[in-house]
Amino acid sequence: MIGRLCGLLLEKHPPQLTIDVGGVGYEVIVPMSTFYQLPDIGASVTLHIHQQIREDAHVLYGFLSLEERLIFKQLIKVNGVGPRIGLAVLSTISIEELLLAIATKNAKRLSAVPGVGNKTAERLVLELQGKLIADTSLSTSSATSLHRTKLNVLNDVIGALLALGYSEKEASAMVKNLPDQIDVNAGIRFALKGSVNVDKS
Repeated sequence: MIGRLCGLLLEKHPPQLTIDVGGVGYEVIVPMSTFYQLPDIGASVTLHIHQQIREDAHVLYGFLSLEERLIFKQLIKVNGVGPRIGLAVLSTISIEELLLAIATKNAKRLSAVPGVGNKTAERLVLELQGKLIADTSLSTSSATSLHRTKLNVLNDVIGALLALGYSEKEASAMVKNLPDQIDVNAGIRFALKGSVNVDKS
């Protein structure tokens, strides 16, 4: 299995690239989140690869970060979600937005992704709860640590709000604008303060 490609970028026609590795041209499909960060034609590039083997073809999907590849692999494990939808999710919303939508059970945000209907969005939320950053192979990534920390804080804050008598819908709305790098206690105060301001308006 191909796990990584390092070579020269020969062509890029979204969503497909061609990378020259030792004189062999590999065609790779990438999400737009990766495409927008690619170097110029002729420059060297390294992509983390997910290889899908089908009866009629071997397809390579490429990502600039290990985190993107991990999330793509977890997305396509969800029943009814294939590579096309997985790429659409990563191309439409950021990883942080995806984690926030899953943590707050915001299926409506996911249903805004092209090709993702309401039922698929609800299935993504249900099946990915607590699973998106389950792979410990990314534990040394600072970006992943940040997302994991924020996800844990979100879950804890939502749990506290539910214990205080708020509904899931209310709790999700209250943590919608929760700042990055905030602890649980501060997060609860932030959510409750926002709720008071909404009630007064």
